[in-house]
Amino acid sequence: MSELKKITTPLSGRDVSGLQSGDRILLSGVLYTARDAAHRRLVQCLQKGEPLPFELPGQVIYYTGPSPARPGRAIGSAGPTTSYRMDPYTPPLLARGLKGTIGNGARSPQVKEALKEYRAVYFAATGGAGALLSQRIVESEIIAYEDLGPEAIRKLLVRDFPVVVANDIYGNDLYEQGREKYRKRIG
Repeated sequence: MSELKKITTPLSGRDVSGLQSGDRILLSGVLYTARDAAHRRLVQCLQKGEPLPFELPGQVIYYTGPSPARPGRAIGSAGPTTSYRMDPYTPPLLARGLKGTIGNGARSPQVKEALKEYRAVYFAATGGAGALLSQRIVESEIIAYEDLGPEAIRKLLVRDFPVVVANDIYGNDLYEQGREKYRKRIG
């Protein structure tokens, strides 16, 4: 098993070039939340030449729609959403400098190519662990699209948020590597 690496956002080119699929990461700093409806609006803004609610270069988007916070907590349960729903919108955001996304499940060939082309990474977070992951979120603030409810864009401050590099800038894919490893074991 790989050693834990601690990284602070925003991510630099040096940060992402030092990551490989399978690396276990503890992220600290700012993450932005967005799911499919918010992604659609972000891409529409890009197409119209309108400003985005946050600067993309170096940032990481976490695909989550958190539940309401309990008293004394920054946020409710905040588990990862299935990532393929964001695949149509991801390449244009990567082209504008987005350096990372966090979700659950494999990405499309188009997204994997865009990650290589624009030198960005896809992190996987553990599905079903939203309550535990929320304990790593110390601040949460809605910054855009409040009308989307839980799918509004939030700015999160996280400390030691656990993720694994699923797709790196070199074209490696942890999901494919895992399937191949399994095939060799049973084969």
